[in-house]
Order: sequence, then C-alpha cells, then structure tokens
Amino acid sequence: DEIISRAIELRGLTVKMENIPIPVPYGAGFEGERVRKEDMFVQFGGKYTDAFELLKTKPLDAVEDGKIEVIGPEVDQMKEGQAYPLGIVVEVAGREFQEDFESVLERRIHEFISCANGIFHMGQRSIIWVRISKNANAKGFKIKDFGEILLAKMHEEFSKIVDRVQVKIYTDAAKVADILGKAKEIYSHRDDKIGNMTDEDVEDFYSCTLCQSYAPNHVCIVTPQRLGLCGAYTWLDCKASFQINTHGPNEPVKKGAVIDPAKGQWENANAYIDIKSNGNLKKFNAYSIMEEPMTSCGCFECIAAVVPEANGIMIVDRDFTGMTPIGMTFSSLAGQIGGGVQTPGFTGIGKMYISSPKFISAEGAQRRIVWMTKQLKEEVGDRLKAQLKRMGMEDMYDKILTEEDADDPEKLVEKLQEVGHPVFEMEPLF
Repeated sequence: DEIISRAIELRGLTVKMENIPIPVPYGAGFEGERVRKEDMFVQFGGKYTDAFELLKTKPLDAVEDGKIEVIGPEVDQMKEGQAYPLGIVVEVAGREFQEDFESVLERRIHEFISCANGIFHMGQRSIIWVRISKNANAKGFKIKDFGEILLAKMHEEFSKIVDRVQVKIYTDAAKVADILGKAKEIYSHRDDKIGNMTDEDVEDFYSCTLCQSYAPNHVCIVTPQRLGLCGAYTWLDCKASFQINTHGPNEPVKKGAVIDPAKGQWENANAYIDIKSNGNLKKFNAYSIMEEPMTSCGCFECIAAVVPEANGIMIVDRDFTGMTPIGMTFSSLAGQIGGGVQTPGFTGIGKMYISSPKFISAEGAQRRIVWMTKQLKEEVGDRLKAQLKRMGMEDMYDKILTEEDADDPEKLVEKLQEVGHPVFEMEPLF
C-alpha cells in the first residue's frame, strides 16, 4: 500500500473517490440544511460544549493517508438529546503545500460537512456547532464518518497541493479541552501574520461567499484591517485561497474610486456586492455601523450593537448566554441580523476587528465601546490595549464595562458616568 501511495505522489496522479463511504446521501443540495432540536439525536459545541476544528500541515512521513481515529465515545455510546465535546483535527501533507494554506482548507470543513444529509454544521475554529439528526443516526451515521467526508473532499478539492490526509476526531472532554488550548494559540499566530498592513496599502480587497448556502445575499468584503466576520479568514488567507482555486469562494475585488474614505466605501466594491448579492445590496460601508453596514450571515464571532441610551456600542460574543444591556441575548440578536441583511446599528464582526484602527471608525472607533462581555474583553485585551495606547487613551480599557457591572441600559449609563467614559463627550449617534 505504501509503495502504491508513494508512486501516485511521485507521478502527480489524482485519485478521486466516486462515492463517499457514509450511510447518508451526500451532495451540495443538502448544504445549509437545518436540524431542529426536535429532530436532533446529539449535538456538539454551540453554547453547550467545547468544540473546534483545526487543520495542520505535517511532513509526508508523519501522515498516514486515509487514517481516521476517533478518540472518545462514538455516537452509539451517546445519549439522545445530549451535547458532547468535539475536536476535529485534520493533518495534511503535500510537496506543494504551504503553511499559509492551512486556514483556507480549514475553513472549507464547514462546507464539506454541511453537504451530508441530516447533518447541521455552523461556524469555524473554536465556535462550531454540529448536530446529527435522528434520521442520520438511524441510518448508521457515526463520528468516524466526519473523517470519511474530510478525507474524500480534501483529496478531491485540493489534489494539486495535498498528497496525504489523516483525521483525528476527539469526543473525550479532557482531550478536547487540552487540544483546544493549543488550537487557540495557532489561531492567534495566524491572525498576527497580517502585521501592519493597512487598507490603503492595497488595490484589491477579497470577497468571501462561503456562507451563501445559509445567507444567499450575504457577501463578506475582507480587507487588511477588517477580517471576515467569522474570524477565520484574513486578507492574506483570502489571497492564498484564490491562489489555490481561482474559481473558489474568494476572489480579488478592485476597490476602484473612493466614494467615502471615512465610512469606507468604494465604487467597484459597491458594484461587486450588487452582483454577488443578487441585486439586494447596492452599497456598503466597511467602517460604519450606522449607515449601510456590512451584512451578516450567521457565522460571526461577535455582534456589535448600538446602545442608544449610552450613545455607544456594546459587543457580545457567541459564548455568552446572558442578557445584554439592550435587552437581547446573543441568540436573539443573531436571529435579527443574520441572513444577509443590512441592519443599521448592528453588525456581525470577527474578534480581531475590535482592535483594528478601522473598527467603526466612521462613528469614533474604540472610544465608542461602552460594554463587552468579560470573557471577550479579556481575550482581546492585549490587542485592544495596544490600539487604545496608539489613540492616546490608555485608561479607556478600564472604562469599558462588562456584565459584572451592568446588564440594563439605566445601570450602564450610571456606571459609565461614574468612571468618566468619554462617550458622553462624543457627537450623538442619532
């Protein structure tokens, strides 16, 4: 087997699997399928358990092509209606593979798994949510079948750069928790690669239409200073994706003439989203939350929303299940702004955008932030503090309140006045 595999690699031959060996139908027609709670057998991640997916490159001799391991309970050892931890680790090797391609292939895991009938998949990195339906379970779908899907699709879609693939799937809680910590370090390292690039440094932005199966009119425009709202694709990732596949979900978008530099609006970018949104969007502002903001799909890491009483912005991440100062939970907000519609005063964002100089810069940037969930504030703390220092507002970080300080608008305003938040000196948002 090893001789045959090596010969195929040396000859540069492409092996395609005609049918993926799983017990449920598979195809693009099932992408975006929802599995409702009443139809669910088991679920993973979401707001219930730890769950993540990670793709890493390895040397050729460290990857056994076609190998799938399940570390922890299989589906037949799980109780109906329960939530379990999940970690999907895909290891690839290829003579033409580059480290910069990792996040590109990793982001496609969402699409590949979503095409299985009876399987729901949403999100990326460490914010995935997966459900196996009762019908899929009855047909014999197992955790191992996630591996079968990924083996087949990685080879089929990326045969030019991938020679070998192996998959390790963890459902053991301790193992998932341990590897999740390491995965987050890798995600952070990837995010740091964008460095000091600015939107003004480039002529092309990049599009991302990966989520159009869930939100047909949604289009992400990814810039050096505003990553995709899923948090998984930076401008460099999209550029690498286009290098791999010029007909894929990411392509260059010429900015064209500047219409409004403060709000972040360009002639060609508007023309592009008009076409790609099926004519539903005519223009968007990359740096504004109040006027024609970017649309949101459903895979956003966080939601930024206006708090009218405070004249500022709050930010909630999807791990937070409590109430926010505007009287809505994350899930309620997501239901209102997702689906590819422009909702002034609300926008889905990636975590790294919070510390970007372009973060809602049309409305005053980070000085508008009045409330964040504690976990999110701590997670982005170092980057946010560095940005505030560049703005000459080093004391601002401690003036951003959390759920421990207030969860309703009246108390929020009272506390903000106590700490002397600068938002009250700013122009009214309305």
